[in-house]
Amino acid sequence: MAMKKIGFLSFGHWTPSSQSQVRSAADALLQSIDLAVAAEQLGADGAYYRVHHFARQLASPFPLLAAVGARTSRIEIGTAVIDMRYENPLYMAEDAGAADIIAGGRLQLGISRGSPEQVIDGWRHFGYAPPEGQSDADMARHHAEVFLQTLRGEGFAQPNPRPMFPNPPGLLRLEPYSEGLRERIWWGAATNATAEWAAKLGMNLQSSTLKFDESGKPFHIQQAEQIRLYREAWKAAGHGREPRVSVSRSIFALVDDRDRAYFGRGNESRDQIGFIEENTRAIFGRSYAAEPDVLIKELAQDEAIAEADTLLLTVPNQLGVDYNAHVLEAILTHVAPALGWR
Repeated sequence: MAMKKIGFLSFGHWTPSSQSQVRSAADALLQSIDLAVAAEQLGADGAYYRVHHFARQLASPFPLLAAVGARTSRIEIGTAVIDMRYENPLYMAEDAGAADIIAGGRLQLGISRGSPEQVIDGWRHFGYAPPEGQSDADMARHHAEVFLQTLRGEGFAQPNPRPMFPNPPGLLRLEPYSEGLRERIWWGAATNATAEWAAKLGMNLQSSTLKFDESGKPFHIQQAEQIRLYREAWKAAGHGREPRVSVSRSIFALVDDRDRAYFGRGNESRDQIGFIEENTRAIFGRSYAAEPDVLIKELAQDEAIAEADTLLLTVPNQLGVDYNAHVLEAILTHVAPALGWR
């Protein structure tokens, strides 16, 4: 299948170091908005942001998504991913509804069980604990199910017989309700089983540069298999629309001396194996950095990119907005057309 959409994915790192263009939370947030504006002008399809708590990175997605929505008009705006262990799903449905309305229905929200965090059991500080006999991953999936249910827009709350304001008839739903947002929720899956679970629930699929090593095969082949299993589960569930699937990659087209200085060393040109939890072996996908003609050949061999309809380019945000806009423009101009973009 030809590639249809290309966006960027920013972690929004900031550090007070003089080497960084992003030295404060203010820099990270304001530059995140500016990069989305620049990406839209370049013709990119999406601006996506990572969510990490207790870290010098982006953490609270909805003010940022709303601000990007107000400053842009066409680009998709999303997350990859919101850690559902930390979320109050009802409050989140209101925030998401409001941000989506401000953006004119352009939100593409990636949610998931989250990754190992900066602190131990950070969600406990937010007031959440898994019920007896359940894991934090179970809790995340439960929060996700409540969130999806709420986004259907059906009334569930008993109205006060003496309300301050007149009510519509029947049970009440949360407002503001944004029509269509339910179909624009994505699940970040690190295993084949959670990809199939996401398909049953009618969520789109986000697969990142990491997944649990389930077969020992190269990363892109395991990821392509995961996507095919997801599509089969989607078909079996009988949903009435085509699902969307994104993969993320670090890809740099070396077109000038700056590019070669930053990324020309080629030291991550193969998959890495590591442990993200004590007893879970994970496989991390390789980075790509090469002259455009070489990149085109290398990317043509990546089975998961071929299977997906959306490619998210992870950007080195601490190098500043101008350089990151250049990184995107180089790929959109010299590489993307050969991948079937536009």
